[in-house]
Amino acid sequence: MTAIRQEAIQMLEKVPEDKLGFVIQIMQGVNGLLGTIDTKEKETVDLKQFVMASTERGQNADKYVRELRDNDRF
Repeated sequence: MTAIRQEAIQMLEKVPEDKLGFVIQIMQGVNGLLGTIDTKEKETVDLKQFVMASTERGQNADKYVRELRDNDRF
């Protein structure tokens, strides 16, 4: 892997999740300018595989934070 590719990957890893859509659009635009648009069918990904199961602690997070605040430990 070249140094420039490694730098690009490191920069992408720092991009917040809510901004990745913009980065993808820019990259697709660059591919369009270069004439290297992929015409093959996009592979579908089941996004449910990335969802973490909720935990009891996560469900009671508000209560926990309130307890910390009330006890001046926050």
